[in-house]
Amino acid sequence: MTGAAPLTAAESAALLAPLSAYNHILLAVSGGPDSMALMALCARWADAHGGAPRFSVASVDHGFRPEARSEAEFVCREAAQLGLDARILTRTGAVPQTGLQEAAREARYDLLYAHARAIGAQALVTAHHADDQAETVLMRLCRGSGPGGLAGMRTDTPRGAVVLLRPFLNMPRARIAATLAGLGRASIADPSNSDRRFERVRLRQLAETLADLGLSRDRLLLLGQRAARADAALDRAAEMAWARHRMPGEQALSFSPGLFGEAQEILLRVLAKALARTVPDRVVRLERLEDLGQALSAARAQNEPLARTLGGVLIRLDGAGRLRLTPEGPRRA
Repeated sequence: MTGAAPLTAAESAALLAPLSAYNHILLAVSGGPDSMALMALCARWADAHGGAPRFSVASVDHGFRPEARSEAEFVCREAAQLGLDARILTRTGAVPQTGLQEAAREARYDLLYAHARAIGAQALVTAHHADDQAETVLMRLCRGSGPGGLAGMRTDTPRGAVVLLRPFLNMPRARIAATLAGLGRASIADPSNSDRRFERVRLRQLAETLADLGLSRDRLLLLGQRAARADAALDRAAEMAWARHRMPGEQALSFSPGLFGEAQEILLRVLAKALARTVPDRVVRLERLEDLGQALSAARAQNEPLARTLGGVLIRLDGAGRLRLTPEGPRRA
């Protein structure tokens, strides 16, 4: 971190410029250097633009550590000094015994999105940066993710009426920390950032060794960018395949036999889209989707019918190669 240059005024303005498309924005602030720099820069930027857009702040007390409440209270005090309204969002319920970071992340976003909707904010902004992005790509690489996963986090992700924005995503952590120091603002350290129980921490501690082997932050970011480019092209090809093979005039989603003439990756993406449209808000693991695609392709090659269920959807392939998806009925007791 030593020697990193703070963001210039021009760089800061360019990073925050996309936020001007929204009237009311909720900042997710944990108290760490990255989110504290985000909050300070946004407050200064809004002041320079006559208070627009309006910024609100939320800090989540997930209850997983005894310090969480005092950290959220620190954020609220700092926000008040900047003239920003801040709220503490509190998670309730028992602390999970496994998957602590995943549970914390899910609870945090559920609370943040609900609060954004409640106050009428159109955007939720986090301080994820380039080092976070590289770690995300590496974690997904370790898990064998496809192009969509290896693309990492997006700079903007719609979720209903609220858009998640990450303006710092291409900026290194060291420059953000240097910016906070230059602004003279305080921050706090999250002890979980050095807890080796967590995968992200273990990978972070291997960063220097991985960089010596060629897997540096910049190489991981390049991999993510290339994966994002490939993912977008594959999605476009899948949309075209959907349009070619979708059979109109039927209440259920149905596709012609020609779908099985597409590349396997395109078939999988059409299936994923069809599953999501048939039963929204259900997450299907890539491995299970791949198993379904292989089974359907094998049955089609033999002109055999096949019926499978996945993610609450009944998938039927008839002997002529027509594919039909309908919501799965209630299970019998």
